[in-house]
Formats: sequence, structure tokens, C-alpha cells
Amino acid sequence: MNNAAQKLLYELISQQSPDEAVTWLDQQAGKYRSQPNNRIFNLTFSTIVRHFEKADLTLNDKTLQRAEQIRSGWDLSQWDVRQAARTYWLLQLSADSFEEYRKVLDRLFATADMDEQVTLYAALPLYDYSDQMAYRASEGIRTNITDVFDAVALRNPYPAEYMSDEAWNQMVLKAIFMGRPLYLIQQLDERRNPDQARMLIDFAHERWAASRPVTPELWRGVAPYLTEEHLPNIQRLLEQGDKLEKQAAALAIKESENDTLNKQLANYPQSDKELDWKTIGIRYND
Repeated sequence: MNNAAQKLLYELISQQSPDEAVTWLDQQAGKYRSQPNNRIFNLTFSTIVRHFEKADLTLNDKTLQRAEQIRSGWDLSQWDVRQAARTYWLLQLSADSFEEYRKVLDRLFATADMDEQVTLYAALPLYDYSDQMAYRASEGIRTNITDVFDAVALRNPYPAEYMSDEAWNQMVLKAIFMGRPLYLIQQLDERRNPDQARMLIDFAHERWAASRPVTPELWRGVAPYLTEEHLPNIQRLLEQGDKLEKQAAALAIKESENDTLNKQLANYPQSDKELDWKTIGIRYND
């Protein structure tokens, strides 16, 4: 996977960067391969900003499919050329020893500026020892910097594959708190769990008590666990909610497969075409 990812990234940055920049990167890679040295590695990572522009990658469907084939869930759609060059460089890191590998990356995470942190977190699923770096994802979701949080939580397969339920639930709750689009979190439905549903309902109650809005996407995380106990919440949405909230309530009830709630839903006929969760998320956030 690492070699295939390197090859794709190299092709992309070569197509969109000056020859001088690509030649410089080749020379740095040659130096590092002939003499793996942490100083060269760290210096090159921090110097890439001088050689590669922060311009959107030019991508087509074939390239996006190729990325998906290399690493399931790898989504390049929001990457830029500089990020691709930095990630290409990160994949040069010697993986002979996990302890040394982790030491080098930990230092980069500790000293990185915001753009570099975005690269480091978005690259989590590509690292040689990615299965042992869940602590990094958990650390990343503590940030209040939107771009960094998004690099961990959105369009990234890593959290769903490696985060504990506790960390995962905190990430989803924080995404709602920060106003981030839940539909861009990969495997959101597959990782739903009872503890998360309780946290989200408590959060909704807190927001309502403060007369603050609640994203209709929140009910996606609650849907499989709705029972008669939640009837007052659902009635509130169906009676007082806006169009998207009513759609979300109806969709959550249907997913719950709870007979009592489904009978109640018959009292609130929906005038609009039924939406799915992704469409609700897009209409709410975009």
C-alpha cells in the first residue's frame, strides 16, 4: 500500500509542480535513502513549504478511484499539492523500527504548524504503523482548530477503523459542537452505539434548554436506539421542527423499527419527498 500511495502522490505532484521542485524532492529522497537521518527527514518536511504551492490537486474520477483502490476510504478530493508533497515525504520515513518511527512522527506532530498538522493527521491511514497510532487520532480531535479537526474526523477512514468507542463518540459529539458536517464522517452508521445515542440525546436536551438549535444530523446517531422513552423528543421535532428536522425525525423513526413510534409518525404526514441522511446533511451544512 505504501509504495502504491507514494507512486500516485509522486505522479500528482510531478504533474502540478515546477521541475525544480520535483528535482529537489528527488535529491532529498536520494540523500535520505542512502543515509537515513532524522535531521534530513525533519528538515525536508519543514522545507517543502518553500518548493510546493498550496494549490488544489487536479483530480479526475479515475485518480480518485485509484486512491480508493490503494487504500479504502482514502479521499484526495480536498487535498492540495503541498499536502501531497508532504505526505509523499512522510511515506519515505524508514519503518525498520516502530519506536524510532513513532519518535520521528511524534516530534513532527509536536512542532508542526497548522498546515503541517493537517497533513500529518490526514495521512494517518497511510503510515506503515497506522494500526498503532490511534493515540494520535484521539489527540487530534482535542483541537479547536477546525482545519486540523477536519483532517482527523472528515473524509478520513482512520477514526472508524481504529478509534475506541469512547474516542469515537467524543469525536462525533465534538463534530456536532463545532458545527461540522456529520455526513462527511466515514462509517458513521456502522459505528453507532447505545452510549453515543445517550450522549447525543443529552446534548440535544442541553441545546433545547438553552434555546439553541440542534443539527438534524444528530438524530442519525440516535435512530437505531429510539424507543417509546424518546417519544416527547420525536413529537417536539415533528411538531415544532423545521422541514429538515421533521425529515430527520421521520427517517430516525423508520430506522428505529419501533412500532409505537412508527404509529405516531402516521399522525404527522410528510408533505416533502423523503430524504436520506446524506441529503439532509448536505442541505443543512451547505
